[in-house]
Amino acid sequence: MKKLALLLGLIATALALSVMLGPQGSLASSHREAPAISQDPAADTTDVYFFRSPDAPDTVSIITNWYPGQTGYSGPNFYRFADDVLYEIHIDSDGDTLDDFTYQFTFRTQFGAPGNPFGNRTFLYNTGPITSLNDTDFNVPQTMTVNRLVWNMVGNRRYATPTLLARDLKLPPVNVGKNSLPNYDAVADQAIYGVPGGGKVFAGQRDDPFFVDLGAVFDLLQVQNPGKDALEESNILTIALQVPIASIRTGDKVIGVWASSSRQTMSIFDDYGLGQGDADMAAADKIDGKGLRSAYRQVSRLGMPLVNEAVIGLRDKDRFNASQPNNDGQFLSWVTNSHLAELLNLLYNVGAPTTNRQDLVTVFLTGVPGLNQPTNVRPAEMLRLNVETPVTAIGGGSRLGVLGGDTGGFPNGRRLSDDVVDIALQVVGGALLGNPNSAGLGDGVNANDKPFRTTFPYLASPWSGNP
Repeated sequence: MKKLALLLGLIATALALSVMLGPQGSLASSHREAPAISQDPAADTTDVYFFRSPDAPDTVSIITNWYPGQTGYSGPNFYRFADDVLYEIHIDSDGDTLDDFTYQFTFRTQFGAPGNPFGNRTFLYNTGPITSLNDTDFNVPQTMTVNRLVWNMVGNRRYATPTLLARDLKLPPVNVGKNSLPNYDAVADQAIYGVPGGGKVFAGQRDDPFFVDLGAVFDLLQVQNPGKDALEESNILTIALQVPIASIRTGDKVIGVWASSSRQTMSIFDDYGLGQGDADMAAADKIDGKGLRSAYRQVSRLGMPLVNEAVIGLRDKDRFNASQPNNDGQFLSWVTNSHLAELLNLLYNVGAPTTNRQDLVTVFLTGVPGLNQPTNVRPAEMLRLNVETPVTAIGGGSRLGVLGGDTGGFPNGRRLSDDVVDIALQVVGGALLGNPNSAGLGDGVNANDKPFRTTFPYLASPWSGNP
């Protein structure tokens, strides 16, 4: 009976993935997923990954990516984090859809490095080879401040107690080219910093780890093999955080994670006190790491891949990006039916179920019973990971995750090598219902264009602008 219950749970899990491919029929992870954020790439949260760290098993790693579609050759003004955006990683340790811990990241750019004889009179990003983070030839340096908030209830209000973890951490340059950065990896590795209390943090440019045939997918849902990875030789901006499991686990073995970005609207001097209600914070006060209270408007949000792109309809996409997980009930109607199944049936005569997927709603919004569902769960969209899941080596396990019989993969967290596109296509086509027409559905792109690192921050080095 236990084996049967586990099998049914895994089947329900994989079926739940089909919910993620609804009204818009798109399969790209969160790259330009909503009308407003498509015009604001520096604040666009593109992907979140959440897994136990293979090189430090008592920790978890949370990889968040921003600013999609970067080419290596992007001078004279290369990509950087926005100075007026608050980037956040939210952690729910008890299943109530509210963050119990929040890590905040803010950035500051200097135009004209101290000691550079040209200063801001030059148009060049660097005025010579960069051999270290302190090199005066690096003429547009950027620094990062990191705060950790711990949330508590006082009466009927939630308050955050902040801790400044780090200030003025130097970021690596982008990978300009072989002349500017003769040893890029050596310079970038200097930007891996220890975090007080254990763990590590890194922010900077990396190879985009997501892989998908965007051209075929957006050309009337063409599924083909082989496919072409549209993100081949594409870079991204990454914030990678590694923290001890004990520092974010408050009892439950299942922990939820999502990321957000918020644009600054105003700043006033104040103390670090911060109050937050349960309603959506369209313009909430958030700490910016500089001893200020700053009014921010949330403009992007991402936990599970494919949700805003493929579940939420056009009229609600911007609303979803501004909302909080505890209010996800307002989007329930988008989850109950799968428009992608309709399209697959229309285009390929797959014969997939399309309507009234109440079973999928439960699994998708709560996690899988016995795998990654919190004990006192409240339904909401986020990545959920059972932190007692055995560690998987980088690149190991089945690329199809739970659908491939690997409970250490997506949707139990998300590893870098999990093929969320193929998982979704095959499941929405009815693979677990015994539908033979779903076999082999996929975009023909099964892996990233570069091998991942085996150590933190795991993502491959960014593509050079002049290799």
